[in-house]
Amino acid sequence: MKYNNGVYSLTLKTQLFQYHEKNSHLVDFADFKMPLWYEGVGPECLAVRNSVGIFDISHMGRTFVSGPDAEAFLNYVTTNNVTTLRSNHAQYTLLCNSEGGIKDDLVIFKLGDNQYLVVFNAGNREKDFTWIQKNSKDYKVELKEASNETAMISIQGPKALATVQKLTTTNLSETIRFDCMFAKVSEKECILSRTGYTGEDGVEISVMNASVNDPSKALELWEDILKAGKDYEIKPCGLGARDVLRLEAGMCLYGNDITESTNPLEARLSFVVKVDKGDFIGKEAIIRKKEDGIKIKRVGLRVIGKGIPRAKCKIIKNSENIGTVTSGTYSPLLNLGIAMGYVPIEYSNEGNKVSIEVHGKLIDAEIVGVPFYDPKIYGVKRSS
Repeated sequence: MKYNNGVYSLTLKTQLFQYHEKNSHLVDFADFKMPLWYEGVGPECLAVRNSVGIFDISHMGRTFVSGPDAEAFLNYVTTNNVTTLRSNHAQYTLLCNSEGGIKDDLVIFKLGDNQYLVVFNAGNREKDFTWIQKNSKDYKVELKEASNETAMISIQGPKALATVQKLTTTNLSETIRFDCMFAKVSEKECILSRTGYTGEDGVEISVMNASVNDPSKALELWEDILKAGKDYEIKPCGLGARDVLRLEAGMCLYGNDITESTNPLEARLSFVVKVDKGDFIGKEAIIRKKEDGIKIKRVGLRVIGKGIPRAKCKIIKNSENIGTVTSGTYSPLLNLGIAMGYVPIEYSNEGNKVSIEVHGKLIDAEIVGVPFYDPKIYGVKRSS
């Protein structure tokens, strides 16, 4: 049973549920009733790649961390170096267990001196908060779980900034990727950040004082963003598009591509593991893994021909099962099947040909780098 909106229930609802209920196809996800799609997964994906889309991400976990030891505490429980994080900027990082396994991937926003916002994955809200609370006992910090008191909206795509700029006096052209700040958006107090989970440029907005009990500010802002993006043919987007877009960009999904059994080195996330910063949970285990050498590695898989790989499909080489697909889907942008999975190091080189077993049949595939799309044409590094 989950506690939501003052009562115990089997299914949680975000602050924007009223809109989703009227306009989307709903599914159960991470204990929430969430939109899977509105118009359709394909059109929503292409809207984000070519113009702009809007997502409800209020199901994500949000915890404020403050106090004189806030920096030291977050540096201890996460793998990236929080000391290097300047005010009004954010960083991608990991929570690891003592064995170096990934408990979650998350983003830390530094809002000011000794003032941070930590955003967790939806399915890990309770687990992560319990974990950091347990490990905070030796630090002078205050933890405030704020998921039900704030809403969170993501606007993604090459026209995302132009859309949001219509609603705020904050000059978004002066911000860079992973900047964050307090700002008014449509006259509402918000935390605005240049972050996202699609591979595209975009903005994520945490709406303050928008609770599950009183979601009016979140609903009003959602509608205002849709109006502001009308000239760019903005589309509301559901979980289906979000999953396809993050996979096209080569981003991990917790529970599929990374789990507590996954080491960051195997997952190719070593860029957010700073072993020279001082002590942190999982450090010794990660160093041992590096010294011993990893045996498997996360790779991208591009289907050659027809076929759509899915999670748990076998990866085959020379008639032997060498690995497992962790995420797989059809890419509307590329018009083919794509996937990620783990294979032994000796098979992980780009260009290596393999097969994927789909419904008892083998389909040809190739090991490729990520993102799957051409970064000169799509994504945050696009030439235009």
